[in-house]
Amino acid sequence: MVACGTIAPSATSIYRWEGKITETTEAVVLLKTSRARWQDLVNATNELHPYKVPELLSIPVESGLERYLAWVSSETLGPEKESQ
Repeated sequence: MVACGTIAPSATSIYRWEGKITETTEAVVLLKTSRARWQDLVNATNELHPYKVPELLSIPVESGLERYLAWVSSETLGPEKESQ
């Protein structure tokens, strides 16, 4: 469902949660997937992530190195194509 994940291990997050300002160290994970696999990623996040409200954002890619974009596309083929 994702071609690649990049982990930045020690980001400081400051946010309001349940009425309190919270500061914590978290990992930032960038997951590269295709638009076609977005809902699969949402479903997996909802099922597996320990937070009540995980941060999951879709950031559209306007352009990129064609070889890389083609690789992401090939690595994130849907389940029906993976079995072929």
